[in-house]
Amino acid sequence: MTSKNDRHVMEALGKTRVVVENGKVVEVGEPQTEYCPIFDKVRGIKKFTSKTAKENIEFRIKDFGIFTEDRELEMEIFVGFGASETFMTGLRRGLIDSCVTACDGAGTVITSNPKLTQGMGSRISGLSETTPIPKLISRIQELGGVVLDPETAKLDQVEGVKKAIGMGFKNIGVSVTNPEDMREIRVLEEKHGVSVVGFGVHTTGMAEDEAKEFIRLVDMTTGCTSRWIRGCIAGHTIAQFGTAIPIFAISQCGKELLLERAKEVTDPILINTMKLPVQPEEKQPRPLI
Repeated sequence: MTSKNDRHVMEALGKTRVVVENGKVVEVGEPQTEYCPIFDKVRGIKKFTSKTAKENIEFRIKDFGIFTEDRELEMEIFVGFGASETFMTGLRRGLIDSCVTACDGAGTVITSNPKLTQGMGSRISGLSETTPIPKLISRIQELGGVVLDPETAKLDQVEGVKKAIGMGFKNIGVSVTNPEDMREIRVLEEKHGVSVVGFGVHTTGMAEDEAKEFIRLVDMTTGCTSRWIRGCIAGHTIAQFGTAIPIFAISQCGKELLLERAKEVTDPILINTMKLPVQPEEKQPRPLI
C-alpha cells in the first residue's frame, strides 16, 4: 500500500530532478551535466538527457524497488569507494560504531548494521525529498535501523547525528551534502566529545565559497562533477581513491577509513605516491559545474 501523499524527489544523472509518485516517474527536469564515466561504464549511458534520467529511475524501480515498500535493503557493491561502501567497511571493522545515512521512503536513518548501510545507500543519488513508506520503515527497523522521523521521513543529517549521540554512539559516520550541515555537526562533535567522520556526497554544482568551506570541514569527499571541489582540493587531500569520480581523503581518519575499505575491494589496486589530485582529462565527467 502506498499513500496518496507518496512523493520522492531525487537529483540523478547529471543532477536531473526526477519526481516519483506511487512508484511512477511523474516529472523530469533537464540535466545540468552531460556525461559521467560511472554511468557509461555500468549502464552504457553516453549522454544525459531527460529521457535517460527517466529511464534510469524506472530501471531502478523495476530492478530493486527504489521508492516502493518492497525495496531491496541488501545490495551488491555498486562502486568501490562510495560513502555507503566505506561506512559498511568501517562498521564491519570497528572504525565507526554507527552511521547516519539517508534512504528513500525513510529519510535520515541511524544504524550500526553494515549490510543495511550499504543496501540503503548504494544505489541512490541525491535524495532531496521523500515521504514515509510504512512497510519499508518497519523492515529497516527490523534490520537495526533507527528512522529519525517515521511520521515524516524527514532528511536531516544534523538531527540524525544528534540522535546517534543521544543513543550513546561515540564514533559516528555521516554523509553530508553541504557545509552548513557539516558546520553544525562539528559543533555537536565538540560539545559532546564524540568523533564524527563526515563524507561529502552529491557535490555537483556546489559554489566556490561553499566548496572551500566544505573541504575544510569534511574528512573525505567525492569529486562528483564539481568544478570547485576538484579545483580547490589541491593542497588539502592526503589520499585519492579513483581518478574518474575521485574520492578525496582530507583528514587522517578519512584516509584510514578509505584504506580499510581498499582491503575489501576485490579489483586489483595500484598504490603510489604522487602530487594530488590526479584527474586525467579523458576520464572526467563533463562539463564540470
